[in-house]
Amino acid sequence: MDHDDSVHEPGEIMTRRDFDELTARPYADVLIIGGGINGLATFRDLAMQGVDVALVEQGDYVSGASAASSHMIHGGVRYLENGEFRLVHEAVTERNALLRIAPHYVRPLQTTIPIFTTFSGVLTAPLRFLRHGKGKHRERGAALIKIGLVIYDSFSRGGGLFGKSTVQRHAFVGRKRSLAELPALNPGIKYTATYWDASLHDPERLALDVLRDGVAAGGDRARAANYTAAVGVRDGRVLLSDRVTGEEVPFAASVVVNASGPWTDLTNEALGDPTRYMGGTKGSHIVLDHPELLAATGGRELFFEHKDGRIVLIYPLKGRVLVGTTDLEHDMAEPAVCTEAEVDYFLDLVRHVLPSIAVDRSQIVFRFAGVRPLPGHGDLAPGFVSRDYRIEAEPLRGGSATVLSLVGGKWTTFRASAEHLADRVLELLAQPRRSSTKGVPIGGGAGYPATERARKQWLTTYQDGIGLGRAATLLDRYGTVAADVIAAIADDEDDAVLGSAPGYSSGELRHLARTEGVVHLADMLLRRTSLAFTGGVTVESASEIADAIAPVLGWDEATRRAEVEHGLAAVHAADPTWQAAPAPAPAPRTASR
Repeated sequence: MDHDDSVHEPGEIMTRRDFDELTARPYADVLIIGGGINGLATFRDLAMQGVDVALVEQGDYVSGASAASSHMIHGGVRYLENGEFRLVHEAVTERNALLRIAPHYVRPLQTTIPIFTTFSGVLTAPLRFLRHGKGKHRERGAALIKIGLVIYDSFSRGGGLFGKSTVQRHAFVGRKRSLAELPALNPGIKYTATYWDASLHDPERLALDVLRDGVAAGGDRARAANYTAAVGVRDGRVLLSDRVTGEEVPFAASVVVNASGPWTDLTNEALGDPTRYMGGTKGSHIVLDHPELLAATGGRELFFEHKDGRIVLIYPLKGRVLVGTTDLEHDMAEPAVCTEAEVDYFLDLVRHVLPSIAVDRSQIVFRFAGVRPLPGHGDLAPGFVSRDYRIEAEPLRGGSATVLSLVGGKWTTFRASAEHLADRVLELLAQPRRSSTKGVPIGGGAGYPATERARKQWLTTYQDGIGLGRAATLLDRYGTVAADVIAAIADDEDDAVLGSAPGYSSGELRHLARTEGVVHLADMLLRRTSLAFTGGVTVESASEIADAIAPVLGWDEATRRAEVEHGLAAVHAADPTWQAAPAPAPAPRTASR
């Protein structure tokens, strides 16, 4: 559940069908609180079992911790340091599965580790669990990294990163070959190690696919509403509040699933049962528009140890370069923002591994920060906190329902953690599991063309209507769900390419607004599109998108203006240094077909 203390915002539409569905039938077998990836995946799983399930999210779907990821689906090689073998095995298994069931968003990622020493830290990573983090930090050397990757390869066997029986194994090369492959690397390196993980190109869009699957599977027995908060308990029922209108309704359920991530304790407090399960840490990132740096990565993620021992990354994505991440204690009463000190840290780590490339703040197009839903950890340093998850059960205060709280959880293992949660729910409901979500394609991953030949065949089907290039863009953006987008564009007589954001068209955005629970313009700028991430939000683009979707959402001119103001403010809230500078004059609009 994404924490937002406001009830009314400028430009809000005053009727919402999703909340109306909850008030019309204010009960379900299961109520899920939290619309991040773990809540949505649990919703999908339960809907597939035929369970009467409802989900509420206090903000927009996927607008909290799930929106602040490093855009990776990874096996977690560094978790070996803490001896988390179960988690690494599960993560590798889930990574390999997601490459098959969500290939439109989860793709193989070549990852290279620059290494500066040979034998340093023999008793540290990747087997740091042997000393439980005690003693003076020593840099991870080639010998240790080699041991870790051998273990990692053993976990990776059998899943099939490319649909084969085994993943490609890691490779070690020396300085000369390393610099030949990646010439901009620090010449002080001694080796590089390269292995394969997976990228997550569009976390928010994958989560929306999960939500769409759940609604489709459950029909009228699977309901979800964003901008709906669980604010208390009344007569044994959870009190839900529409954040748009302020309307409240007591909602009855046999099982309540608290999947609100780092806000889990705050949610339980609202339900009358204060808990101290969580101890999340803040992770920040910056996004750079830097062609030289992008080229220097060679299309690979650079994953390495910075001078303080923190594992960090430089990652090419969407024509930009993502740099992260930090691991800092955070007070959930305060907003999570990327600080200037963190930016200094990121710029320094780029210089450390790619010293010939000049980087500065002028190349940053977006910054973002989020809080990991980690368990409470006392005096344990953030880097040693378990990334595993567990489920806690408590009775709902004043009622007969059971509250299941998910403590932990991460993007890579969302399907597995949702399955475990769903199994606990089914046990409480005394219902059998009908089917597993293992191997079930997600959203636009169903029927996704896996070969170049299949891709050409898919695109050829649609090229006459919108052109081959546009069809390819939409297939990359939505997977096979692009067929629905293309149909909507074909039916939209006013569809036109946006002058200020030519990668999108007005008919496409109207379709998203109509079918994806959009309430505010900010939902479009930050989550339904990649504009904020890539630095494409301007006064012009925000205004043009508002013009496009206003008819669908029933906005009058005053509301449209207020939504533009609110949308730009939301981008600024995510990145307080962002300025809404106007974009260059847009090119003339042309029909997209």
